[in-house]
Amino acid sequence: MNSQTVKQIIEGPAGAIECALDAPASEPLGVAVICHPHPVHGGTMDNKVVITLARAFMQVGFRTVRFNFRGVGASQGAWDEGAGEIDDALAVIATHRQPGERFMLAGFSFGAYVASQAAARLPEDAKPERMALVGPSTQKQQMANVPADTIVVHGEADDVVPLAATFDWARPQALPVIVMPGVGHFFHGQITQLKNLLVGQLQHPAM
Repeated sequence: MNSQTVKQIIEGPAGAIECALDAPASEPLGVAVICHPHPVHGGTMDNKVVITLARAFMQVGFRTVRFNFRGVGASQGAWDEGAGEIDDALAVIATHRQPGERFMLAGFSFGAYVASQAAARLPEDAKPERMALVGPSTQKQQMANVPADTIVVHGEADDVVPLAATFDWARPQALPVIVMPGVGHFFHGQITQLKNLLVGQLQHPAM
């Protein structure tokens, strides 16, 4: 993401997992783990929305961990229909979350699905403090239910995941969805606005 980004290889369930670590200017308040979009469709930890999520978390004082799912970049293994990718996320969380440290979890598109399922599998005393899901893959993947204070952002003109699908997922949970008018799935031309929106949400916890 910048010259300060530290690359790291950790051991995962399918072999090596490539991670990218970034730290805020001041002492970190905690750690945020961020999951990238669909590996089969070119998703990587260097996706611009994933980087935008990382920058937002850094701006509010969190160190960030992006990582490549199995079979992407320097991560070993092969695409596993989502199941193995959830295991990858859990391995990254287990490695990078320090005891007693504040922990947040985020994802974009397919990565939002992985984040939701990873959070659901964590024990009650290890759940993320807050989640941020951007353009969640609510049509093709089975998203888990998430806490009421989860930040969900979706583009009105999303041509990959229809906004209606995210409303259908959110409605039974009475979960608010922030809609960015006229914006597509990849937030072209709206990355700065997305970052500012995320920062505002992270700085002001939901009531």
